[in-house]
Amino acid sequence: MELNTLLPQIIADDQLHARWLNTLSLMENTGARKISASEDPLTVTYIILKHAAEEHRHAFYLKKQIEKEGEGLCPTYAAEYLLAPAYSRYYLNQLDIDVCRYLKNELKLTGKELRFAAYLLVTYAIEVRADELYPVYQEALEKAGSKVNVKSIILEEEGHLEEMLNQLKNFSPDWEVHANKAVELESSLFIKWVGALAQNLILL
Repeated sequence: MELNTLLPQIIADDQLHARWLNTLSLMENTGARKISASEDPLTVTYIILKHAAEEHRHAFYLKKQIEKEGEGLCPTYAAEYLLAPAYSRYYLNQLDIDVCRYLKNELKLTGKELRFAAYLLVTYAIEVRADELYPVYQEALEKAGSKVNVKSIILEEEGHLEEMLNQLKNFSPDWEVHANKAVELESSLFIKWVGALAQNLILL
């Protein structure tokens, strides 16, 4: 099932929409924490710090948007306040594992080189996804006449993608091969995540 067929159903129900926003917030927060965990304490760059800060802010912004759906909704990231909670937690962690396995096998990377390369490829794949997901979500919000909007996130994610491309070009002359592999790995996980969302909605 396509995400754009699920979104009208989610947005039409305040409780479901709050849980969807909370799920996106969880995933942005997970991404921010992963970026911070990959930092080298001596060589961390301005771009990496900026990116981690903005992902944390996206998590906060999405959490604030929940207030537009009602008071006291989704106070934490506990499973009952998420959609497809197990898979939503698993998704980014599994992408990290899959990309690390690929980098170890193909480039024989270890240690901080592996962490940095994984940060580049995982983040690039997620930014490609965000560049697709948030505009689809924003369009669904506008069609539904929702008070929620994610326009500010769309603008920043576009900037992130450009920054990741610049870093990847400096990382390897074969950056496109590695980036495409990361996108392929992410696409497989994304399809499964959307399937988990659809199944969750059926069971509610």
